[in-house]
Amino acid sequence: MSGRTKLATVLAISALVAAPTATASAAADPAGPALAKKLAKKVTVEGVNRHLIAFQRLADRNGGNRAALTAGYDASVDYVAGKLRDEGFIVTTPNFTFDIPVTDAETARVDGVNYQALILTASPQTPAGGITGPLRVVPEDATPGCEASDFAGQDFTGSVALIRRGACTFEQKHLNAFAAGAIAVLVSNNVAGPLSNVTLTNPGKIPTAGVSQADGTTLAGKAGSQITVDFRFHTESRTQRNVIAETRTGRKNNVVMAGSHLDSVEVGPGINDNGSGSAALLETALQLGSRPKVDNAIRFAWWGAEERGLIGSEEWVRQQTFEQQLDIALYLNFDMVGSPNAAYFIYDGDDSDATGAGPGPYGSAQIEKAFADYFTAKGVPTEGTDFSGRSDYGEFIAQGIPAGGLFTGAEGVKTAAQAAKWGGTAGVAYDPCYHSKCDNLGNIDRVALGRNAGAIAFVTAAYGVSTEDVNGVPPRAKRAEARKSAALMKTASHDDHTHLAVS
Repeated sequence: MSGRTKLATVLAISALVAAPTATASAAADPAGPALAKKLAKKVTVEGVNRHLIAFQRLADRNGGNRAALTAGYDASVDYVAGKLRDEGFIVTTPNFTFDIPVTDAETARVDGVNYQALILTASPQTPAGGITGPLRVVPEDATPGCEASDFAGQDFTGSVALIRRGACTFEQKHLNAFAAGAIAVLVSNNVAGPLSNVTLTNPGKIPTAGVSQADGTTLAGKAGSQITVDFRFHTESRTQRNVIAETRTGRKNNVVMAGSHLDSVEVGPGINDNGSGSAALLETALQLGSRPKVDNAIRFAWWGAEERGLIGSEEWVRQQTFEQQLDIALYLNFDMVGSPNAAYFIYDGDDSDATGAGPGPYGSAQIEKAFADYFTAKGVPTEGTDFSGRSDYGEFIAQGIPAGGLFTGAEGVKTAAQAAKWGGTAGVAYDPCYHSKCDNLGNIDRVALGRNAGAIAFVTAAYGVSTEDVNGVPPRAKRAEARKSAALMKTASHDDHTHLAVS
């Protein structure tokens, strides 16, 4: 080989190695890799719906729900874990221990009559014997208690504020009441039945509890009366299980993780919340199989006790060492993906909406784009939704792990613009049966469920092939190409030195 020929070879190899990598991974490419396209086609709404039927029947056989610490939840764990073991996945059901509140008092007393008032998760307690003040009723409109102006026109100082549920978070309602001077809050349900298994999300400022729709209406007629509220509990320790399943193929130090919470609230079977996410994830895993041709292992998780405060996912992430957390390339979260008045929300990884929390860790924006590109290719418009802390991505983000996922809406109300874009009914909640008994098999938009299941399958599988856009880890083929190029460079360099020495 002449010196000129060897120089040309070195330059060509150098150009190959130095060539810029693509700006988007396989996940962000609307055309997508073969595995992702194949899996998205195999994950059908019929397959997902079969798991929803199973969850409904497991609830029906076990007191009407699948809540944590119930037989319905245990049966759901066994169903999911059994399906995955039969498919050959590496399956574990790790325990976690947590404290639960055991009620000592849950009453609101007016004119000698006691009304049940269920304390919200994250609410402070009252002193023994309760606290007393005048009952002030926030006027009911489309967004009751959601704006500070709702508390104008009457003196809430030292009062117990009664607010109807709906349109915004319980946390927002109680914070507005606190700012207006209230010493406690009662939130009345906007559908029949008690207001149970709901949370303030963050530690509350004043004691807050929920009353049934009927009791809320009765209490509203007693505005101005003195009311004593007594919300107290003590804690006891309980143990529960998550379900973790991992493919037998793929790198174990760059794992793609996807999760959904498996538990329902106590008042109903939880078919949309979150049977829908759990069923779509389960069908994705089963159709993918335990030995897919992936570069990165894919780990699936079904979390317990989410409805008690995101406990299962938080405890699992915190139990991982720093090195084990480093092995997780990204986390995808699917909590409610079949809401009957569905929206098509993608978690706002880059905070481009500038709403609520800031952006997720680096890589979250790329995950958002991967989902957005998929839906764009399908002709389905999407919107961002904030990392509000209401689902299982929270602890992953807190530990710096990039996250993203899908959401079709809960108690929030669909706007006219959204109804024009997606169909459905404006002025009605995305899920009118959110955290209610009617969250059953009749509470699912199966068109939305099918579209989201396809997106879940596509993006999960695509990241199994490459996470390069998220964390810079290239796929196996590109790594092999780089190694081959480096070897050629080394050989060419050795030949060039030998030629010079002989000359």
